[in-house]
Amino acid sequence: MSETAVQFSLTEQMAMVQAMARDFAEKEIKPHVTNYDESQEFPVAIFKKMAGLGFLGVYYPEEYGGAGLTVLDFTVIVEEIAKVDPSVALGLCAHNGLCISHIYNFASEALKEKYLPDLCSGKKIGGWGLTEAFSGSDAGGMRTTAVKEGNEWVINGSKNFITHGITGQTFVILAVTDKTKNKSISAFIVEKGTSGFSSGKKENKLGMRCSETATLLFDNVRIPEGNLIGNVGEGFKQALNILDGGRIGIAALAVGLAQGAMEASIKYAKERIQFGRPIADNQGIQFKLADMSMEIEAARLLIRKAASMRMAGKDVNLEAAQAKYFASEVATRAANDAVQIHGGYGFTKDYPVEKFYRDVKLLTIGEGTSEVQKMVIARNLLK
Repeated sequence: MSETAVQFSLTEQMAMVQAMARDFAEKEIKPHVTNYDESQEFPVAIFKKMAGLGFLGVYYPEEYGGAGLTVLDFTVIVEEIAKVDPSVALGLCAHNGLCISHIYNFASEALKEKYLPDLCSGKKIGGWGLTEAFSGSDAGGMRTTAVKEGNEWVINGSKNFITHGITGQTFVILAVTDKTKNKSISAFIVEKGTSGFSSGKKENKLGMRCSETATLLFDNVRIPEGNLIGNVGEGFKQALNILDGGRIGIAALAVGLAQGAMEASIKYAKERIQFGRPIADNQGIQFKLADMSMEIEAARLLIRKAASMRMAGKDVNLEAAQAKYFASEVATRAANDAVQIHGGYGFTKDYPVEKFYRDVKLLTIGEGTSEVQKMVIARNLLK
């Protein structure tokens, strides 16, 4: 790390971005959190407003319609949004860190010019399709296929648990292009409206409920041969790189959720009177808050290390896994302790910690479970 400066504190630009994101989250998202959670409605209006602020193309060049900011700026935005509604922040991560990132990093210039402006401007919402019913962490079990016929690729199969599976319009889809023993996977851009491409079941989830999660179905979907991203057989290697970057965003989301849970707990502990004094005076409450603060700050620093390295073009396989694993586990502990501090009220929808408690579980599962992160970390240590 000696050759890569880690940004431990906020730069002037990051502070400005943070203030903008915090103001937006408080004014535009907070009043609608409960309604969106209970209706499970994708917040189209909020995403359009975030697009106007450049949040849907945060760290992509202005030539493609992006805001031209940095990965560090993105982590600050995600954290501030997640403090108010983690499910909205999840959409930002999927759009920026998976779909756009895959196209920007690996697609031809022609594909970038065709698809990135609409995605970065928010005119279209993006999605990323890796997971299937029979292949989650085991991508080798993938069954969706893409077969070359003339100057087209024909895709058949399905994808599971896809963020923006209903509302999304532009998707990066991973499919098997060599079904022999040496199975190879390639990546393609597929647009909604293409014949044979449809959305299936929308999941009714424990948390992150206004973030759409749905099945994608492919029935002889024909796309131009030029919609192949990179070269045949490179899709899995590309996906691993994208997941490294995506994990930094999920880690930032986890820190934002944990911060929101801690701030709600501090407020409640000061206001809640028991035995004639605020429960904040109790050492048991103070120790929970102290642990939250310490772990949140440690997770935040891991994220800034990984983001700084990513911006410098370094391999972040280890650092992204460390940040994602630690931050998601920290957020889980923080949400659990926040409910405990609130007592019976923490079990009701009158306080935000109930939703944090439901939302947080996804963070130890999505973009690689905690167990997978530990495998990645150990593999790096044992090289």
